[in-house]
Amino acid sequence: MEFYNFKKENGIEITKFDSDFVMSRIVRTTNATHIGFMYLEQNGLIGYHQATLPQLLMIVSGQGFVRGESEDCFKVQPGDAVFWEKGEWHETKTDSGITAVVIESEELNPSLYMSLVSR
Repeated sequence: MEFYNFKKENGIEITKFDSDFVMSRIVRTTNATHIGFMYLEQNGLIGYHQATLPQLLMIVSGQGFVRGESEDCFKVQPGDAVFWEKGEWHETKTDSGITAVVIESEELNPSLYMSLVSR
């Protein structure tokens, strides 16, 4: 399990075409990629299971806890991104609710675009 950060301060200022915004790059793929938005309500749970593909969970709002193959749980909040390799066991839970983007792809390599965070 690896932790990344996609907060605004880690993004790139874009000014091309008279634009004025910050983009936090996440992934670039050429093969099939699944991208979804997840809503975990109060006391929500994504049960302990193996990742079928490399998977990146990006917390947009709320807070909760994730774990990998050990029983140690780590707090996550908006701006946190958690990466699991294919076959890695993992779980996500929340007391208050979480909304998150999940990206699954064989090509997923978040370290190409985001800063690794130690926990």
